[in-house]
Amino acid sequence: MKKLFTLILFFIGFVTFSQTDDNPLLVTPIVEKVSDTEYDLIFEIVIAEDWHLYSQYNPEDASLPMTITPAEGQTGYTLSGKAKESETETEFSEIWGKDEIFFVEEARLVQRITVSDPSLTQITLNLDAQVCKEYCLPFDEDFTFSLTGEEVAQTVAQVDEHSEKLSEDLKLDLKNTIMLQSTTNKETDKEDSSLLNIFLLGFVGGLLAFLTPCVFPMVPLTVSFFTKRTEQKGKGIGSAVLYGFFIVLIYGLLSVPFHYLDTLDPEILNNISTNIWLNLFFFVVLIFFAGSFFGLYEIALPSSWSSKADSASGIGGVLGIFFMALTLAIVSFSCTGPILGSLLAGSLSSNGGAMQLTAGMTGFGAALALPFALFALFPKWLKTLPKSGSWLNTVKVVLGFLELAFAFKFLSNADLVGHWNLLKREVFIGIWALLAFLMALYLFGFIGKKYGKISMFRILLGVLALGVAVYLAPGVLEKPSWNQSKLLSGFAPPQFHSIYKKGDSQCPLNLNCFKDWDEGVAYAKSVNKPILLDFTGWACVNCRKMEENIWSQPEVYEVLNNDYVLISLYVDDHQRMLPEDEQFDYIKPNGKIKRIRTYGDKWATLQIANFKTASQPFYVSLSPDLEVLNRPEQYTDKDSYYKWLKDGLDRYKASSK
Repeated sequence: MKKLFTLILFFIGFVTFSQTDDNPLLVTPIVEKVSDTEYDLIFEIVIAEDWHLYSQYNPEDASLPMTITPAEGQTGYTLSGKAKESETETEFSEIWGKDEIFFVEEARLVQRITVSDPSLTQITLNLDAQVCKEYCLPFDEDFTFSLTGEEVAQTVAQVDEHSEKLSEDLKLDLKNTIMLQSTTNKETDKEDSSLLNIFLLGFVGGLLAFLTPCVFPMVPLTVSFFTKRTEQKGKGIGSAVLYGFFIVLIYGLLSVPFHYLDTLDPEILNNISTNIWLNLFFFVVLIFFAGSFFGLYEIALPSSWSSKADSASGIGGVLGIFFMALTLAIVSFSCTGPILGSLLAGSLSSNGGAMQLTAGMTGFGAALALPFALFALFPKWLKTLPKSGSWLNTVKVVLGFLELAFAFKFLSNADLVGHWNLLKREVFIGIWALLAFLMALYLFGFIGKKYGKISMFRILLGVLALGVAVYLAPGVLEKPSWNQSKLLSGFAPPQFHSIYKKGDSQCPLNLNCFKDWDEGVAYAKSVNKPILLDFTGWACVNCRKMEENIWSQPEVYEVLNNDYVLISLYVDDHQRMLPEDEQFDYIKPNGKIKRIRTYGDKWATLQIANFKTASQPFYVSLSPDLEVLNRPEQYTDKDSYYKWLKDGLDRYKASSK
């Protein structure tokens, strides 16, 4: 699986390279002759401070173990088992629940080979590993060893002088960079909070999935299996707990492949989430899922899958319980699939990426597993459950309306990134208001199939949906009766993306902003004001929340408008091509070449090259001569952001004096 996702990397062989946070390993290849046909090929590795490199013997279902393999297409020799390793360390990982094996500071790997082709003078081995500290990076490089002692000619990526100059221009001459190092703990705290939030959202999604016609009726059938085991010396309790654990595990494992994408390149998930065609794909898929919830057709995995899983569940023991959990996941897919699809799409279009997806999937699995495990432990509780009936279909239809609403969010992303100007803010709000109104009509029984008397709960839910429609409706007007930003912040297009003329500025809140770095810096020098560097994105939800909920506060707006020069760089602006004479090839610290062809390519690379992060929103306060005034800020609350702005302004005034 790892090879499948690392094929997209471009392999370039080095003898050594600069050791930085982007390249934390310094590798030297050495050859020692053992006999006429045997050689020891040695990797001497120096590991940067605070980093650790995982061993070949690290558990497969934990962090990626190292592999050493012959280069593709090379023959005439064989590897004699695995490489011998120098001393490693072992530490228990709470994430994986296993002891992990890794190197710190240095590593020595001795790979013995047996040569069968006497004419062979050079051997190329691929070293594929994972190196981590607060985050992980892949290390996948080819190293060539000379069996004759001659110097090996190395291939090094090269670019022309034009590209070299423009690449150098991307590296800012920042001063007081110690301020950039104070953000790690704060970013970690925010990430932990974000993961908890997405876990809770996934948990809510799992509870909704439990109340669907594909899952709810399975409770008595599943519980009956475990109640038969309760007489066997408490086996029923252990089996029920294990069953719940396997449900959580299965859904959590669905997110694992995306971690390979997340560690290959810090921009990959951002590029995926802002890709026009992928957003259009999610739009179509969610529309398709909504049709399933509306009962137009049934979505299901191949019946052979559930049949095989169900037959395997009769094996007995732990393996049988696992296949029971797998059967539940497969059989219930027609109802859980659309919710999982929304979770996947939402995670990929956020900054958290793969970790948020894992948190959401785990929360979903936990919510789905909890009722089954509890009812298996306490079967008498089954009597308190409402009987299956028309209310289950009501849940499905309501979920269908929600799927439609989320579908238009992805269409909006594609519209913003593509600069099509089709789905303006008022059109988007109008569609959501219409969907809420139609949901209310359905809940009141005016449209859709009727199943007897309308329950009081359904009426109350209809009143709530009607209230949402009334709340949203004024948003289609040029001057709404009230502000819908609190509810729609981050979902609806920005306020300047309007069918009504909002002024000449195409910047948030009609502020005066620059969308080009050089122009903004030149202006800041001319007016002698500090710079607010804003790394943002057209499809960035948290960026819109900051702009509409925090920047719009009078005290914050006044500082932004009067005291700072705002430079907003859209890292997902991949539709606007740079002028031909400004396009170039950028050599990343790991030696790979990145093509800079669009404004989005340029601004995303500028952010990573100078600030070592690919998340948005990301705010940096700078003096016109590029002194970092205080630590960078990200998504936060009004008071913290206002204090941060004032602190940067005060420091600039003090330094100016």
